[in-house]
Formats: sequence, C-alpha cells, structure tokens
Amino acid sequence: MRVLVYSDDAATRAEVIQAIGRRPAADVPLVEIVECATEPKVHQWLGSGEIDVAVLDGETQPAGGMGVSRQAKDEVYDCPPICLIIARRDDRWLAAWSKADAVVPQPLEPMVLADTVADLMRRRSATRLNAK
Repeated sequence: MRVLVYSDDAATRAEVIQAIGRRPAADVPLVEIVECATEPKVHQWLGSGEIDVAVLDGETQPAGGMGVSRQAKDEVYDCPPICLIIARRDDRWLAAWSKADAVVPQPLEPMVLADTVADLMRRRSATRLNAK
C-alpha cells in the first residue's frame, strides 16, 4: 500500500517514515512511502487515486495539513484516510473540522503512529472504491 507523508520539515518526514516502517503491523501489506513537502504535490498525489493512506503534518507551512485534509476530503473522489499530526491537544477541534480520520499528537510515539496507520490501511482495504 502507498502511504503519503506530507511535511515541509525533512526531519518530521523522516521521523514519520521511521515510525511507520516497512510494515506497521503484521496483518497489513508492505508500505511504499511517498514523501511530499509542498501542497501542490500532495493534491496531485491525492487526486491520482494511487494513495491508500495520507499522514499530514498540521504544522507544515504555508499550507498546513489541516487545510490540506479539509480540501482533499471535500474535493477528492474516494479520498484516502488521513492521519493528522498535531502539535497541541487544543488542535483536536481543528482536526475534527479538517475531516481527518485519525489524529496523532506530537511528540510522536512510534508505536501509536504505526498502529494508527495500520488501522487506516485496514480501513482502506475494506472500503476502497477503485479496486486495484
């Protein structure tokens, strides 16, 4: 399955990729990571139908993951499940506004992120409209 990781911070992308690993749980497929640092590229990938799960950094500048999530959920046919990384607990209401499927707080706990991504992968396998 293809997992998109969006952040303008290369260290954050690397931390997310390391936490997800090649297979975040034994019962899910191997993961192919797609890294994005810019909003246009994220929208291109999400609109392509080739992404199974997206992990978006809510602190990315100039277009944060929350706004990107909201736009994708409103505009992308069969939008993949989205996990938002938030910096503050108080940002949970914004994550709900963004229509994110899951939220993970910073500092990142690798097992929490891996479990969350695995859950979203399972959900995508069960609900994918464009069967591969």
